[in-house]
Parts: sequence; structure tokens; C-alpha cells
Amino acid sequence: MSETIYDLAIIGGGVNGCGIARDAAGRGAKVLLLERGDLAQGTSSASTKLIHGGLRYLEHYEFALVRESLSERERLWAIAPHIIWPLRFVLPHVRGLRPRWLLRLGLFLYDHIGGRKALPATQGIDLRKHAAGAPLKPEYAKAYAYSDCWVDDARLVVLNARDAANHGADILTRTEVLQLERAGDHWLIKTTEDTFRARTVVNAAGPSVLTLLGRADQPAEHRMRLVRGSHIVVPRLFAHDFAYFFQLADGRIFFAIPYERDFTLIGTTDRDHHGPLEHVAASEEEIAYLCEGANHYFSQQISPADVVWSYAGVRPLLDDGSGKPEAATRGYSFELDGGENGQPPLLSVFGGKITTYRHLAVEVMDLLKPLVPELCGDDWTATQPLPGGNFPKDGAKALAADYAREYPFLDEKWIDRLVKAYGTEARVWLGAAKSLEGLGTHFGHGLTCAEVDFLVAQEWARSAEDILWRRTKLGLHFNADQVAKLACYVESGAGLRQGPSGQE
Repeated sequence: MSETIYDLAIIGGGVNGCGIARDAAGRGAKVLLLERGDLAQGTSSASTKLIHGGLRYLEHYEFALVRESLSERERLWAIAPHIIWPLRFVLPHVRGLRPRWLLRLGLFLYDHIGGRKALPATQGIDLRKHAAGAPLKPEYAKAYAYSDCWVDDARLVVLNARDAANHGADILTRTEVLQLERAGDHWLIKTTEDTFRARTVVNAAGPSVLTLLGRADQPAEHRMRLVRGSHIVVPRLFAHDFAYFFQLADGRIFFAIPYERDFTLIGTTDRDHHGPLEHVAASEEEIAYLCEGANHYFSQQISPADVVWSYAGVRPLLDDGSGKPEAATRGYSFELDGGENGQPPLLSVFGGKITTYRHLAVEVMDLLKPLVPELCGDDWTATQPLPGGNFPKDGAKALAADYAREYPFLDEKWIDRLVKAYGTEARVWLGAAKSLEGLGTHFGHGLTCAEVDFLVAQEWARSAEDILWRRTKLGLHFNADQVAKLACYVESGAGLRQGPSGQE
């Protein structure tokens, strides 16, 4: 049994769990975070990669959720300008679907209820003259362009974990919680690796929140609705930097987003999920549905044979009795058990979305402060940058120019990826290198030993999959031989000599 008694143990290494760990560690608590797999391995890396208010939620009268999300949008952009970028979305008007006045009204609210400051306002566009109209079928003539933000979702999770570790938190991956039991004034947390002790536990296990409550022999008041969202990636359908927000005749919407320079990301679906939570995948039906949806709009037609990658995640939504899964609330709620008569507290998190993770963590702190005396101070995460994000939100080009001067052997595409993944921190592992050879073996597509060692030592990466599909987005580019070479290097123990807090 570990000798340490933690003030707060957080179970779940998704965006909510890592956001809570960061906030709590920064307020002075001794924090432990436990994740059964890799950070962001589940729902948090299977999103549509957006920081947005959720324009379609206005149709379901979720004004408070949209306002909260929109107010967070520019805050998150400011603290993480390397992994969060502004994106203009084009919403074509389609006769017979939502009328033009309704679109205008929704976009007016979207522009004004969330405190938008730096992002451009909505404007009407003529698709017959606008660059975004060129890839579309000629029957789409009028559209609206509005603003939201793109995010590297998995890196958002990892950077929150890194900042938590920088503030003293212990982050343990590949450590599954098997049982929770109260032992006097603290919890015993039995895992696959050890038994830990904590005065307070936060259950942020996402889709597994009810399973974890069962391991604590604790009933739940809330009901969950597990909804699967699937996405496809195809070769690039358009060459400009705009994204699309499309409507379908069945009332659903989906996005088409520029992805990794050479691809287009299309999604998402909303289907109730009743199967296991491991190895969740897009079904053939969902893939065909997304292809058909894209074919309604784009002149270039696609089929499932064109899909180079698909992925799916299970969203843990509050069951609010909605008939259709897309109508289920994306809001969140909490259940608090204990905290009285010396009984150690257990706080469970239900629901949520990636855009509201930081504000959710603040609300968790507000609930726990009366119960955890070590939590000192007020909200601090709204203004303190995540690792690598300590530059102006309009300063990416200047940072890229600095890297080009300091490391002239890196090409523009390579530097662009480093800025969008690491911000100012790329220098940590680029070091004093004067040539590509100075970064060690080049595995392909700009990934070298120096970067891999950093990801293993400082970002809990333990496999080629962790590196290619979550720490970077290079999995789409690597061939089988390159993957095998990288896997061999990682499995040799690269980078483990100086791991982050909580790792050997």
C-alpha cells in the first residue's frame, strides 16, 4: 500500500479528469490521477476536434449551455493558442430545411450571447463567388460564415495532465481501479498496480462512471445515456481553409473540416450505444451515412472505399428523456456522497463536453472546497497558459518564424506541426540541434528520436499508438514499416530515464 494519503484522487484520464487534476493541484492539493489506459484514449480523443458553443443546441433551447460554451471558447483559445485555432464555418442555406430567417436568428444569438470579442462575426456569403462555394454542387448559392475554434483534443488532455504534474500531481496511466472502499476518514483505492489512499475521490470515468460507482458499492441517482459519435477521414475534398456545417433532410447536422493538410474530417453521427466500451468503432452503416451526407453537398462524390480512417467515441450524456440521441443534453451534473460525519466524500461527474471541461473543473473545486481544506484560492486556470501556450493567440506566425531562424534545417510543414503541437515547448527537445541528424533517427514525416523521447519521458506515451494517434496526428501518414520501426524503438525503453511525476 502506498504510504501517501492524497487530498484528492481523480479517476479518469479524459479531459474532465485531467482538467480537475490541473485545477486542484494548482490550488495546493496533493493530487493523484488514475487512468486505466492511456490519457485521452477514449471519448476525449474521439471528438469532432472543435471548441464551440454548439449552434444546433439552440434548437433544443439549451441557451445556458451555449452561453457557457461560447464564453469558454475564447478563454481556451487564449491559454492554448498552439492547439486551439480559429476556424470559419460555412453554413449553406437549403430550401425545404431550416428557413433563412431561422438561421439568421440562431447565428445572431450565437454571436452575441457568449461574449465574443476576437473572433469575427457572422456574415452572409454568395457561394457562387466565394472560395467555399467551388467544391459544392451548383444548387447551393447562399450561405452564412460564422466563427468557432478547432482543437487538438488529445493534446488538450495531455497538456492539462502535464500542468497538473508541474504543480505536483502524480499521474498514473495503465492503472485500473478495481475497488473503492471507505476506511475511516479516507478511501482505499485498489488498483492493478497498488492500493492508494485519498481523503476525497472524484469519479470522472466518463462512460464508465456508473461502473466505477458499482466498484464503490455506491448507487447512482442519475441515469446515463451512452451515445456513439462516429467520424470518417477521406482525402482532401477542398483546398481552402474554411470548414462546413451541413444540414440533412432527417434534421441532423454534420461537419466537414480540413484535417492534417491532406484530408477532410467528416462527422458526426449520434447513435445510442449498447455494446462494450472497449474498441468502439464506426459501423458500416454510419460510414455509409456520412458518405451519403457529404455527397448531398460536394461535387466530388465519395464512398466507403475512399475512407482512409474512421473512429468513434461514446459520449456519456445525462439521460434527460430526449427521444433522439442528438437531442440529449450536452450539459453536466454532479453527485456528491459523503462529506458528513467524517465520511470521506465521493464526487461523481456526469455528462459534459470538451468545450466546458475547464469550467466544469472550477465547479468541482467550488463543491469540494468546504470538504478539502487544502484547496486554496479561486479560479486560476482561465488565464494561466497550458504548457507551450505562453504566446499571444495571434502570435503563431511569429513563433514559426523564430523556429525557422533557429532551426533552418526544418521545413515549413514541419515547423507548422511543431507550433500546433508544442507551441513554445518544441525548443525543449529541439535543443541545440544544428541539423536533422542532431535529433536522432528520423522515423518519417518529421518524427525523430528527440521528439519521441520527450513524449515518453514527459507525456506518458508508452506505445507507437500513443504517439501516432494521440500525442501527434501522424498515424494517417505512417506506413506499416515506419510504424514497426517506431514501435521497436519505444518498446526498447526510450525516454524512461527521466519520466514525469508518477512515472518511473
